Amino acid sequence: MLKRKAVTSFFMLLAGVLIATGCSNTNEDAAVDDNGAEGGATVEFMHLWPQGSSAEHYRIVNEIIADFEEEHGISIDLQVLSNEQYKDQITVLSAANELPDVGMTWAAGYLDPFVEGNKFTPLDDMLEGGLRDEFVAGTLEAYEKDGQTYGLPLELNTVYVYYNKAIFDEYNLEAPTTYEEFEQVIATLNENNVQPIALGNRDRWTGSMWFMYFADRIGGTDVLTNAINRSGSFEDPALVEAAAKVQEMVDNDSFVSGFNGLADEEAKSMFMNEQAAMYMIATWDLPNYTTNEDVPQEFRDNVGYFKFPTVNGAGDVNSFVGGPGVGLFVAEDSDVQEEAKQFAAYFVEEWGSRAVAEAGVIPATIVDGEGLDLPEMYVEVLEDLNDATNLTLYADVQMTAAVAQTHLDLIQSLFGGEITPEEFARQHEEALSAQ
Repeated sequence: MLKRKAVTSFFMLLAGVLIATGCSNTNEDAAVDDNGAEGGATVEFMHLWPQGSSAEHYRIVNEIIADFEEEHGISIDLQVLSNEQYKDQITVLSAANELPDVGMTWAAGYLDPFVEGNKFTPLDDMLEGGLRDEFVAGTLEAYEKDGQTYGLPLELNTVYVYYNKAIFDEYNLEAPTTYEEFEQVIATLNENNVQPIALGNRDRWTGSMWFMYFADRIGGTDVLTNAINRSGSFEDPALVEAAAKVQEMVDNDSFVSGFNGLADEEAKSMFMNEQAAMYMIATWDLPNYTTNEDVPQEFRDNVGYFKFPTVNGAGDVNSFVGGPGVGLFVAEDSDVQEEAKQFAAYFVEEWGSRAVAEAGVIPATIVDGEGLDLPEMYVEVLEDLNDATNLTLYADVQMTAAVAQTHLDLIQSLFGGEITPEEFARQHEEALSAQ
């Protein structure tokens, strides 16, 4: 499965370099199911969760399809491909004007060529009857272009700071709610020769999340997004201050030694081996702290999390950095568009509670965790999302591929102290202005 930003290199996928080859199911790795409800329309649906690699997802999808067919008398013609196969095939089918009636897409820049080519139909009419209110705040916006919605998100990952409760208890520490409290926690850990925060910034998107949260808390929920979409400037004082806060954390020895040369997986290992007290990551890691039996139970019992704190008394702790995973599109040229929209809406509504309870997936729709048999941390995260006021999509995912590369390079330079906060902001502004 894609976690975060596996689609940013796909921006030019419809640039006319592909030759239309039509729809084919001859690939031996593809699985095709023909769920034959008698009579009525047939809706073609293609997804990327094969039975072999995504058994629970695959099973849930089939159950939803069977229920839909029984209730609506509409047949679903299903094609299942692996992730990479899916990306290749959806490109070919789009170029040939043979997209499935309903398929899976990603947000932000991935949508651009499909929207510009009139391949996906707007879905706002589906959202008017109350469906819009079922999504976590900020998730639908990631699928919007020019004021219209082109995808219905299924999955969601939000970013938290996880911490080792045993280490915190040993030094009488509590989860911070303000940046000042956070600084004191870090200082106390350093005084006792405990590395505060595991960070693998060789991957750079890891450091970007820290910058993004500072930007959100200091400048508000729109300051970074506005700078990227050009309704604002990256030289906004709040973004400069956010960059300065990052360097302040570095100067205060907040992160493990050698963090700029460590991969995220190495940082994760340090946290899980109790070599660092804290670690920032998205909710795709929840199984490691709850249900993954390969992780010692003692460690899992000792993991807690906290929302990114307020900064200088400002910021909304219910505003999150994160991003939706895949979502559903409906093809503009579908011959059964109304039935396709009916199926997409049904799928989204059914997916939420089933996905989290049976596959450990945090859905993009609001779910009552108290009514499900879930680990406590899952219930707490679902409650957080029900109260969420905003979701700011990962900065590099919002950007074009070229600007994203500049952003990630500058993040590493910022953490490494190679540039000033002002230079960091100016170089971003130059890259964004030049695109």
